[in-house]
Amino acid sequence: MSNSPSTEPKPSYVKLAMRNMVQKRLTSLKHFALTTVGILAALVGLAYLTR
Repeated sequence: MSNSPSTEPKPSYVKLAMRNMVQKRLTSLKHFALTTVGILAALVGLAYLTR
């Protein structure tokens, strides 16, 4: 084993995140749904408070 640097560049953060999202599809969908519901609830709550 040599300690020479590899010629291929490190994958970008976005590429790693996309790969992780594809591998853990159900978890990603749950988090997306929870985020969407949370944002909608915040918007409806603000609309109700400021009417």
